Amino acid sequence: MGTRERRNRSNEGDLLLSTLFSESGANSDEVAIAAVGGFGRGELSPGSDLDIVIVHRGNLEAPELADLVNKILYPIWDKNVKMDYSVRTRTEVREVSESDLKVILGLLDIRLVCGSADLVADIQVDALDSWRKNSKRRLPELQASLLERHQKAGELAYLLEPDLKEARGGLRDITAIRAIDKAATVEIPMERISVAESLLSNVREALHIVSGRDRDKLLFQEQDKVAAHLGFRDADELMSEVAQAARSVDYLLDSTWYRFAHKGRDGAGRFLRKVRSTSLSRDISVSNKEIVIDVDADFSADPGLGLRAVAAAAQHGLPISMDSLSRISESLRSGESKLANPWPRQARESLITLIGAGSAMIQVFEALDQEEIIFEWIPEWKSVRSLPQRNVLHRHTVDRHMVETAVQAAALTRQVHRPDLLLFSALFHDIGKGTEEDHSERGERLIAPLAERIGFSPVDVETIKLLVKHHLLLSATATRRDLDDPATITSVAEVIPDLQTLELLHALSIADGEATGRAAWTDWKASLVADLVNRVALAMTDNTVAQQPELTAAQRDKAEAGKLAVSIENRESVYAIEIVVPDSTGLLSTVAGVLNLLRLDVRSARTKSVADSAVMEWIVVPDPNAPKLTEEKLHDELSRALGSKSSLKERIQSRIDAYSQLPTIPVPDPIVETFLDAATDATIIEVRSHDRPALLFGIGDSITSSNIDIRSAIVTTLGAEAIDTLYVTEIGGGPLSAERADEVAARLRSALK
Repeated sequence: MGTRERRNRSNEGDLLLSTLFSESGANSDEVAIAAVGGFGRGELSPGSDLDIVIVHRGNLEAPELADLVNKILYPIWDKNVKMDYSVRTRTEVREVSESDLKVILGLLDIRLVCGSADLVADIQVDALDSWRKNSKRRLPELQASLLERHQKAGELAYLLEPDLKEARGGLRDITAIRAIDKAATVEIPMERISVAESLLSNVREALHIVSGRDRDKLLFQEQDKVAAHLGFRDADELMSEVAQAARSVDYLLDSTWYRFAHKGRDGAGRFLRKVRSTSLSRDISVSNKEIVIDVDADFSADPGLGLRAVAAAAQHGLPISMDSLSRISESLRSGESKLANPWPRQARESLITLIGAGSAMIQVFEALDQEEIIFEWIPEWKSVRSLPQRNVLHRHTVDRHMVETAVQAAALTRQVHRPDLLLFSALFHDIGKGTEEDHSERGERLIAPLAERIGFSPVDVETIKLLVKHHLLLSATATRRDLDDPATITSVAEVIPDLQTLELLHALSIADGEATGRAAWTDWKASLVADLVNRVALAMTDNTVAQQPELTAAQRDKAEAGKLAVSIENRESVYAIEIVVPDSTGLLSTVAGVLNLLRLDVRSARTKSVADSAVMEWIVVPDPNAPKLTEEKLHDELSRALGSKSSLKERIQSRIDAYSQLPTIPVPDPIVETFLDAATDATIIEVRSHDRPALLFGIGDSITSSNIDIRSAIVTTLGAEAIDTLYVTEIGGGPLSAERADEVAARLRSALK
């Protein structure tokens, strides 16, 4: 079964039509029969129609033409052969094709069956010329028609009973891609979907044969029969291959529409003679509304470059260019960009940044899947790729469900203190599926080496293992056990070691439920889980607030000296900076501002005031335009800023304005919390926010404007999320009152909007 059989059916149709044409006595110079659509391509499935156009030069009288047509059509109808036909002149064909999208699409595949070859050739030329000449109008019309069809038929890759022809990623979409290719507006690598087209056509043909009907919806009860007919092991293997084929088609179609929409345009949609390029970070730019890796980038010198590029694409809501994807793929397969084991911190953070981009992550991750790049970074992903879940509660294949769970988790990053652990666990929580073994038990076993390779600490690996193993614990307990029974609360508390893990497991439960669908995650179930979490939390001690840093004896000695001292350690892609400086109001904001102006991205910071000095430890990443950092230069810049702060804010604002021109993605609102009793001599303010340029400068500036001091600060950037914990006091010392704390928190919330 395959192309040959479909071609043979088309040949049989040709023979039937040619015979009837000859027997009708038609003049071969005046009349022709042409095949269009699937028949025109020679791809007839058992239940397909014979789509034909009977064309004539307009020289026949109406009765004579009607008699001729009847001589051809009636014998076909007598044989119960399904047919879709029209009778037109060349002019009529041209006129109707101008207004009817379906007609012009069929004509793009027109083929002579019998009669006047010149007449059919002329119509073929007319159709192609019209399609190309009017592509600016017709292609958006085609796109709108596809969108309408997709909304009705759904996504072929994720439906339990998909329509092989009409659903998104199906055979009609392949026809659409072929039509876009014939418009010659963008170059399309049609070979990328040849395997997918062959598979979907074979499945459709098998469905027609085993069902004895011409329908294209692959129903549950027929999947095993189709699988057996095609030699698949079972229906799951069949549906996995169907899903992967549909995703390949959908991926090519999406990327084609994107390139058509942005071809030769700038961000405002204006056509450009020369495409503009804006540098984002080292070796990564935005060009033609795509993320591109610079042509002279050296993957061997920066093995994490590919991860940084895809993370940037997701965070800016842009696709990564096909050429850049090819370069990433080649660098991985050649070993040029092979990552160390464990991964460097920046590579791990890039992965978390990608995962945390919300819905913008989907198109980027799908590109990594289609280009098979993700398997080079995460070989474990292969086992769940397009793995079907033949369960009415699930909307997606296993891999897509995990991606959707990560999307839902990205909206919950403000609810937890370790968003990196939440996002990573969300993406891999069902990694154990695909065998008869309990997927939670198997997932715990598989996730440990993966998390270790990615570079998580042993403590974090244990937390991730717990989250994967027990990701169903809260929902199962809340819906099956008595929450008023103390034993129920104890059973959960014995599994979960602390509040930080509890909040992570709660967020993962929500994300998993939301990704599964409203049939599985109802408001009733969500409220039961929240009630259970609240009861378990009451039985635990709060351990979520970051503790003040401890200083070494050497750092205390430097603080006693009361002078500005700077030391820098170059750790390849990052700098570790220690700054000891006389303490003053607004110091954190000033130092953060200086680092920002030096084009250094803060990844973490620990500061503490002692002996009228502040000891600061910073981990920063330089951007591509950062000047070479030396201790002397940083010392001079700090001295200048500390001596005159008036222009610092204006210079910072200009940098913020420059970044604001770049595309952004929706992110959850920042959260500002205050803790009045968590420290004996200070009030703790915790800010959880999406990272952005000069974020720490803005936070410090708002604190300074509130006339309070920062005694200690713990700044952590996890992927694209920032958690800043500030121990603050009144200027004269002592913690803030409840009213003052609320006032400062309100000022911060306003500043971060």
